Amino acid sequence: MAKRVLITGGSGFMGINLTRFLLEKGCEVTTIDLVEFDYPDCREMITPIIGDVRKKEDMQKALEGCEAVYHLAAALPLYTEEEIFSTDVGGTRMVLETAHEKGIERVVFISSSAVYGVPDHHPLYETDKMVGVGPYGQAKIDAEGVCAEYRSKGMVVPIIRPKSFIGPERLGVFALFYDWASDKRGFPMIGSGANRYQLLDVWDLCVATHLVGEGDPEKVNDVFNIGAVEFTTMKEDFQAVLDEAGFGKKIRSFPAGPVIFGLKILEALKLSPLYEWVYQTASKDSFLSVDKARETLGWEPKYSNKQALIRNYHWYVENRESFEGQSGISHRVPWKQGALKFFKRFF
Repeated sequence: MAKRVLITGGSGFMGINLTRFLLEKGCEVTTIDLVEFDYPDCREMITPIIGDVRKKEDMQKALEGCEAVYHLAAALPLYTEEEIFSTDVGGTRMVLETAHEKGIERVVFISSSAVYGVPDHHPLYETDKMVGVGPYGQAKIDAEGVCAEYRSKGMVVPIIRPKSFIGPERLGVFALFYDWASDKRGFPMIGSGANRYQLLDVWDLCVATHLVGEGDPEKVNDVFNIGAVEFTTMKEDFQAVLDEAGFGKKIRSFPAGPVIFGLKILEALKLSPLYEWVYQTASKDSFLSVDKARETLGWEPKYSNKQALIRNYHWYVENRESFEGQSGISHRVPWKQGALKFFKRFF
């Protein structure tokens, strides 16, 4: 009999990709999300629930008959501080508490590489100090603490710390870049672009998530960094998308200090979608060691930075009409460009 699993945040970008992945693996899937599961390709193949991971009654309903949980639900950095902590910390506690009460032994938690803050060395290892930048980074650290509590109660709670991940259905801040590229524009870069900034394809993240969801409890009840193995400089990787667009446009570098100062002002005035962790790390090296995942889980990523960016760009171009005019604060819709749209004309 197929294993029934629950995916929290199932209507989101990673949620739909993991849903498709697990269906292909023969799982029966229940999803829970605040918004409707509206993907027609697999809507009839799952049990979608509209609900809130912070509410006991919703979690009790969603967990009915499930044997494992993939906890993806999170309030992203553009949400209010209260929403971030209540969802990312309080929601994680509710998921684990309810699963524990129902005797469900395994809950996979998707954390973030944001827990490392703005690091002073690379690569980053799972044992490195965690320093949250902003409410989102701190909330992920606190949520990992909740996971540790439930490990001590005998549960298997693998933690995945992914780099920024992209692929089909990903919009959010990356939609800004793809919009400029497809409209025959170049793109500005904070700093020289000579820094190495690791990304991750959502397919490779789904593979890693499935491995810890199904693997030997003795091996997977741990923390794992996940990111691309092949990546070059920020400027070279992003230039690959402009080259793929075919309009002869280039990445243009600007001094980091003045740009960050300007973005801080625009963020304070709510005129930019870029939040502190994005613009503070964009000009710096940012990459994780994924040796532990490769050695312990046997995980090997399929996509390089360039391949992941180009794959996401093609999906954006092919589906642009379906989200034209939409905006919001999740990865499923483009983020409003705000004042940045004014600068587009100069590229």
